[in-house]
Amino acid sequence: MIERVKSAMVGLGAGWVLFLMLFLSIVSLAVMLERAWLYWSLRDDVPTLMRDLGRLLRAGDLDGARKRLEASPSAEAAVVIAGIVEAGMGAEAAEEAMLGASALQKLKLEKRLTFLGTLGNNAPFLGLLGTVIGIVGAFDELGKAKNATMTAAATQVAPEAVMTNISEALVATAVGLLVAIPAVAAFNWFQRIVRATLANTDALGHVLLAHLKATGTAEADVEAAIETAAARVERTSKPTKKAPKDADDN
Repeated sequence: MIERVKSAMVGLGAGWVLFLMLFLSIVSLAVMLERAWLYWSLRDDVPTLMRDLGRLLRAGDLDGARKRLEASPSAEAAVVIAGIVEAGMGAEAAEEAMLGASALQKLKLEKRLTFLGTLGNNAPFLGLLGTVIGIVGAFDELGKAKNATMTAAATQVAPEAVMTNISEALVATAVGLLVAIPAVAAFNWFQRIVRATLANTDALGHVLLAHLKATGTAEADVEAAIETAAARVERTSKPTKKAPKDADDN
């Protein structure tokens, strides 16, 4: 069994590992460019957007706030728009709508990042596999040279074959690291962008919720005051019962 595995490894060599990592590096580069373009297209000045949203909400202009958010390409604005759509149902309905929209935006932002993380973690192991194959091939060549007749041609060919296999092993290790390092760096950078976007979304959503809760409290206070005044008017408008006349008056 060991001899068969060794023969297969030596026969294939480390070349297929190099081609596999080359293919993975191309896919990784394509994912990096696609994610970078997406995050760039969603960028916006969130502090300014938050100030504009607060100003419009304080003025009671929900339509203006929605138009201001629709003009923004950011993921944060898309989440708060979902809350404004349900604002008429109350603060709790708006909050639930924004939680759902935030979950969808998170899936959109984190799409394909798992590939970068997996590649960054496993590319060195692929390189190590190529290294092991190259070392096995080198030792196999040494074994063949030892068993062969010690002629001048054999002593000349054996070192060259051994060095070729060792060089393939070292190249496989280097390629594995070259594929892994950019993938890990891009993965960490993109994860930071996702976390910052979700934090901005949460902050922007709280601006809307604060307005809706404050408005709901004010309306409740007004309704309570109206009900109290109506109760007072009803009590004062009822006729009072007259006291019975004394018996002396009869």
